[in-house]
Amino acid sequence: MTSEPKEVQDVVEQLIETAVPKTQPQPLLTAPELCGRVAIVTGGSTGIGRAVALALGCSGVHVAFNFLDDGPSARSDAQRVLGELRELEVRTFCRACDVRDSADVHAFVAETIEQLAGVHILINNAGIGRDSVLWRMEDFEWETVLRTNLDGAFHFIRSVSGHMRTQEWGKIVNISSVHGLRGDFGLANYIASKAGLIGLTKSAAVELGPQNINVNAVAPGYIRTGRLTARVPAELLDRARERSVLGRLGDPQDVAGVVLFLCSEAARHITGTVIPVDGGYLVW
Repeated sequence: MTSEPKEVQDVVEQLIETAVPKTQPQPLLTAPELCGRVAIVTGGSTGIGRAVALALGCSGVHVAFNFLDDGPSARSDAQRVLGELRELEVRTFCRACDVRDSADVHAFVAETIEQLAGVHILINNAGIGRDSVLWRMEDFEWETVLRTNLDGAFHFIRSVSGHMRTQEWGKIVNISSVHGLRGDFGLANYIASKAGLIGLTKSAAVELGPQNINVNAVAPGYIRTGRLTARVPAELLDRARERSVLGRLGDPQDVAGVVLFLCSEAARHITGTVIPVDGGYLVW
């Protein structure tokens, strides 16, 4: 008997609940010095992007975020995050924006600056996966992943850099992956995009550093999001948990805490680096 996708996702989530120790990250510390700043979070309506947007909002940062409008569910997710941010009493701006479209990205950044009176922080989180062994990978599977995960980050960095260079202050954090640091089977397009994002991070850090702009990357491991449970078989998630030296999968809030740190003045002398948030997945 074949299960419907939603039923499959529910079963996988139940399996994870039984496999993962009942530990939760502590409430995030805030970065009060960021209060009044303006951040853009790409792909901010779900998963890691949502956690980052809310972490910034808890520190008084005004947040703009985009989402890919691929149906009613995407619009509903975006409206939920808008409501959550407004409850934090920060200004917010949101609309659909395709990160692959440089003109759309440029317009989104310009609208953010107009609506929220500036931009100081950029979190490049938007990303997708189209897993396949490379000898069966279609052109569109390669191109869509590279254009979203790598080109999209480039478009946003290029669009915000003029404003940040003028004000001589900025924080850019790119959400890469542990798969950008090691090879794996069936992920050639995803790995190439995330490894390329690390290279982009280092180059941008060199070019933008003289204007007091920090550019760093975070490399999450297996993080418990809806997209993860929908795409990754339960046995692979269990294997990832066992490989983690902490014996668990991560939570979006684990990533958000590191992103918040990199945006804070506590990290003012850190740039061009990559911080894994993987529970020790890469230690082995």
